Amino acid sequence: EIPALRRQATAELNKGEAKNALQRAVCFHRLGRLRDRSAEGQRHRASGLALVVAAITLWNTVYLTRALESLRRRGAPPTDDLLAHIAPLGWQHINLTGDYIWSADPQAGPDGYRPLREPSLGFAIAATA
Repeated sequence: EIPALRRQATAELNKGEAKNALQRAVCFHRLGRLRDRSAEGQRHRASGLALVVAAITLWNTVYLTRALESLRRRGAPPTDDLLAHIAPLGWQHINLTGDYIWSADPQAGPDGYRPLREPSLGFAIAATA
């Protein structure tokens, strides 16, 4: 039972590290420094960082939920063991330039969402195994 607890603790620590990595990636495009001299400026910058990280996490959560629902409708729901390793902390699909512009998405469908990509064959096999 102790090895299982260690694996679970390691997985949770990895998720925490993934959140820290996302924050570093967002913060000044991986430079990770707050260069404001005043405490007020630093608080303002840190609040902006928290807002952008929360927006990325929300975006990922919404689309991961939609992808999981799509897989379930297709009859290929992922196993609970696989779901335990999913966290909405990835950012490879987001262009982190340091300029964050909030506007309507021209690629969104009538429901307000971008269409999901078709799952790869490898994921479909892993989800059903």
